[in-house]
Amino acid sequence: MEQIGWTGALTAAAALAGVVAALALVLRGLRAAGLGRAAGRRLAVAEAIALDSRRRLVLVRCDGQERLLLTGGPQDLDLGPLPPRAPGAAP
Repeated sequence: MEQIGWTGALTAAAALAGVVAALALVLRGLRAAGLGRAAGRRLAVAEAIALDSRRRLVLVRCDGQERLLLTGGPQDLDLGPLPPRAPGAAP
């Protein structure tokens, strides 16, 4: 077997880096399209808004039901489930 010189090793390293970068871009694109998420995911944060420097309102979706949480105060509060949105209602 013949030895690989510095140029051959650098070429191989550059090719490997290119393949890894291309794979990372494809995976990022799949995640952005929503295809990289787990099929059985039950819990998601739909929205969050800061009320002040400490407190936040967080809309959490679990098994198709939305609940509103107030976090960051002396104690976190579950403000209860939200009614389903009426068909045709503005988001």
